[in-house]
Amino acid sequence: MSMEYLHAAILLHNAGKPVDEENLTKVLTAAGVKADPVRVKALVASLAEVNIEEALKSAPAFMPAAPTAATAEAPAAKAKPAEDKKKKEEEEKKKEEEAIEGLGALFG
Repeated sequence: MSMEYLHAAILLHNAGKPVDEENLTKVLTAAGVKADPVRVKALVASLAEVNIEEALKSAPAFMPAAPTAATAEAPAAKAKPAEDKKKKEEEEKKKEEEAIEGLGALFG
């Protein structure tokens, strides 16, 4: 399921509109996305038994990483850029996986 479909459903929910096939298709089309009727129907069916408000409340919040202060040991810091880059990539991947798990709550 593409993120566009989920975003459209959340937008409809937040606007107080019913998350149904017609409204979902209208939102996707307005956003320039060619709506796949099978995907739309599947999403509407998946969300039928889900309390979207509760799912959004229980989803983990994203908090941007705090900026790090420059260290006094510049030569030592230059020696580890590859390690730091690898750590950042792993942390970003972990955050992404956690976000996906949170979105999984939307589908019951």
